[in-house]
Amino acid sequence: MPPRVMAVYGTRPEAIKMAPIVQALQGSAVGVDVVVTGQHRHMLDQVNAVFGIEPDADLDIFAHGQGLEAVTSRTLDRLTPVLREREPAAVIVQGDTTSAFAAGLAAFYLKIPVIHVEAGLRTPTIWSPFPEEGNRRLLSRITTLHLAPTPTARDNLLREGTDPASIAVTGNSVIDALLTTAGTSRPIADPTLAATDLDGRRVVLVTSHRRESWGEPMARTARALARVADSEPDVTIVLPLHANPRVRDIFVPALAGRANVVLTEPLGYTDFAQLTARAEVVVTDSGGVQEEAPSLGKPVLVLRDDTERPEAVTAGTAKLIGTDEQRVVDEIERLLHDAAHYATMANAVNPYGDGKAAARSVAAIEHLLGVGERLPDFAG
Repeated sequence: MPPRVMAVYGTRPEAIKMAPIVQALQGSAVGVDVVVTGQHRHMLDQVNAVFGIEPDADLDIFAHGQGLEAVTSRTLDRLTPVLREREPAAVIVQGDTTSAFAAGLAAFYLKIPVIHVEAGLRTPTIWSPFPEEGNRRLLSRITTLHLAPTPTARDNLLREGTDPASIAVTGNSVIDALLTTAGTSRPIADPTLAATDLDGRRVVLVTSHRRESWGEPMARTARALARVADSEPDVTIVLPLHANPRVRDIFVPALAGRANVVLTEPLGYTDFAQLTARAEVVVTDSGGVQEEAPSLGKPVLVLRDDTERPEAVTAGTAKLIGTDEQRVVDEIERLLHDAAHYATMANAVNPYGDGKAAARSVAAIEHLLGVGERLPDFAG
């Protein structure tokens, strides 16, 4: 009987990056069970539906207003009996969420090997971003197979003393997912976006949700976007609002009512991929968007002071701008009006993947479990 692994994830970004790997495992020498934790219920279900994935178990850990400690304890409590029942040969987790760390910890406690997708991302301080940087550093200590997306991520792990034989450089599976969906011509599902006429207009796509942006940093961003909207009447700013009230309470009062600002509910994955392809400029504090937009030739302005994804900054397709109000205005305006600067950023090489990350990941998993051989590492 072939070995079986268990893929555990619960947020939309995790689902997007795990989906190509789950699909590839379904046609491999390794069986796969999918367990969802359920933080982003609607968005999680929507991504699974896009990729035709039916979870085998649902931990349903979501509770309104729960803190990080509740996410950790609920994941441990509800995943542990599932692990005991199914006895997977390994557990696969993705990225840096608290539930990913907790799922890895549950596997570790049962002496089940942990496979970490998107391993090796680092920022200079454990407090930024919080709690993600701490989660991924802690997770690395209990991981058996590190699936590093880039050579930079691999080098981070090597500097920490990680066994080189335990690292495979795969590229980022978000590129696999994006290349599958961005070119589709599915009708827009979001009613607000579907009713918006973008023909002949330049689009600035904005996302902002991270904890370190809450409060005054996010308020500065909102004020900057209002100024850009007022000074650029031929530009449409589209901002899918995160469900968190702390985000909405800042952006809605600052931006609602402007004819060229579109505030939507969180977008489904295909809607967001198609909107990214349609946008001229992307402004974000999201890690995944920093990887996706360069694949479509879109300049990215990153609303952060540091990033665990420095490859795009080095390549020139992304720029760290922080949340200073005047700088956010200036950087957006420059991309809208300086054609040479825009071309430099838009034409930079994407360092994150070639659409074959899932195949490399599955080959590394098969090798770990003794049923296959690795593929050559992604060169970046």
